[in-house]
Amino acid sequence: MSKDNKSGGKSATDKSAKDTHYATLRRAHRDAKRERGEIPTPGPQKRRRGADDWKPPALAPDQVFLYGLHTVRAALENPERKNIKLSVTQNALARLEIDPDGIGIAVEVVSPQDIDKVLGPEAIHQGVMLETRPLPVRRLEALKDSPLLLVLDQVTDPHNVGAIMRSAVAFNAGAVITTQRHSPTESGVLAKSASGALELIPYIQITNLSDALGELHKLGFFTIGLDSEGPAPIEGTFSGNRVALVLGSEGKGLRQKTRETVNALARLDMPGAIKSLNVSNAAAIALYAARLHLKA
Repeated sequence: MSKDNKSGGKSATDKSAKDTHYATLRRAHRDAKRERGEIPTPGPQKRRRGADDWKPPALAPDQVFLYGLHTVRAALENPERKNIKLSVTQNALARLEIDPDGIGIAVEVVSPQDIDKVLGPEAIHQGVMLETRPLPVRRLEALKDSPLLLVLDQVTDPHNVGAIMRSAVAFNAGAVITTQRHSPTESGVLAKSASGALELIPYIQITNLSDALGELHKLGFFTIGLDSEGPAPIEGTFSGNRVALVLGSEGKGLRQKTRETVNALARLDMPGAIKSLNVSNAAAIALYAARLHLKA
């Protein structure tokens, strides 16, 4: 027996277990901050093995795979979700903090490589994947009691739409409305970027945006299109007690028909040399300004 053990010291095994425990706590803390959007998700340093020859499996029209601890936990807690099967590593199951016998669906303990085969080797799935069905379709008329809406004119990047959803939930918007064409459908990438927000706000995809704006006008919404060349700052453009903010696609901005249909065009006044922002950043600022108007 070593001298340390004779004097009551810790063995190498005890030290290793303690280090592992603290490493687990640090990882959980880092993951929680990443899921809240406080720190970025790191991009892959290099292409992982199998990335070049991986092909996505064919999915049925009503089949969706969600992944990531926070995303899956939120989906499991959403009573409107019709979940099918949870695939999870033993470590991730412990971190999900759920009773596998109490969620009412099949639970399969798998390896990370098993999940990679479905999602691809680049997906940051954290050892958990949920097979589910798309959320129920929502109609615009159901939003008549919501004072604040967000409308997207062909915003195509699911990462941007996910980030916008997160801001929309933070500012208590009633829905995110977007077009069926040139917009991301419900998917694992969108849900992971939204970090749980997809389960907390209606994501409504409509066929014709100008018709939808007309319907919102009938419901009493004042629609404001954000444009870097807008005639007035957004804070002086608000009117009424129901507001729908309309944001255009990355690069192109609002389409001409949309510009002609909204009640007003407005800009975010920025005193610096850069006069335009990423659409998700612009959405967060506009939502904040809209909330100040609605509280006044």
